[in-house]
Amino acid sequence: MTQMPTPTRPLRIGTRGSALALAQAHETRDRLMTAHGLPADAFEVVAIKTTGDRVLDRPLKEIGGKGLFTREIEDALMDGRIDIAVHSMKDMPTLQPNGLVIDCLLPREDVRDAFVSPHVASIAELPQGAVVGSSSLRRRAQLAHRRPDLQLVEFRGNVQTRLQKLADGVAVATFLAMAGLSRLNMRHVAQGSIAPEDMLPAVAQGAIGVERRAEDHDCAALLSAIHDGATGLRIAAERAFLKRLDGSCQTPIAGLADLEGDTLMLRGEILRPDGSEVVSGQRQGDARDGEAMGDDLARELLSRAGPGFLHA
Repeated sequence: MTQMPTPTRPLRIGTRGSALALAQAHETRDRLMTAHGLPADAFEVVAIKTTGDRVLDRPLKEIGGKGLFTREIEDALMDGRIDIAVHSMKDMPTLQPNGLVIDCLLPREDVRDAFVSPHVASIAELPQGAVVGSSSLRRRAQLAHRRPDLQLVEFRGNVQTRLQKLADGVAVATFLAMAGLSRLNMRHVAQGSIAPEDMLPAVAQGAIGVERRAEDHDCAALLSAIHDGATGLRIAAERAFLKRLDGSCQTPIAGLADLEGDTLMLRGEILRPDGSEVVSGQRQGDARDGEAMGDDLARELLSRAGPGFLHA
């Protein structure tokens, strides 16, 4: 029988401390409360500062890549300081530490990128040579491919920090994830969303994953009630694509799986970091074969791109 959390023995939910990360942790808590009829005080949200949150003055590729936003949280999970961990799936390395699993995904939010600017309505309307801020290698490469005239500057920090940089005139525009703005009730900040056909999003963008200890069967039972199967199928295909490409924060990769009934359509692209070349493709088939499709698409793109493409 599943041991339910109580106010005297609350389920400890680990998360980063940003406003968006806390919103995601509270969404997880609220879904668990609803699914199991539990009170709010049967849960405790534990904010954990990660290396990626502390070091804001250098690009991620210089300080270690994706694990910077997860390592300290996973350490706390493994040594029992927290019971589950809530992550943005686009921040997650494709390989997890032994003993930890992610088999719970919440319903996926808007996958699109948001164009954010105080004065300009769209990418097409950016003046020649305009300064655009982004810390995402994917977005920078996609933008450089589409508008090589633009000046790209590093733009790290949470949503509020980046908006302040825009207000201070550091850049005339930046990009955020529509999913994050939705979860913060800040969709009004975006001038508009960018169609995936124009800017294919990051792998797993808009998806929240909940990580647990593999042997914790009580947490497994609790989380199974809030797992969204459709999101799980889509993310499995995208992450298989990323894993074959050895994707990290040092690699411009984009991928998106869409589900129509039992049919999954996966689009993917890899870019030279300077945006000078893009190799893209797609697969369509039974959603149960999504991981094989992701792996196969990645192999095709790598063979077409040739050696050294991603790190040129």
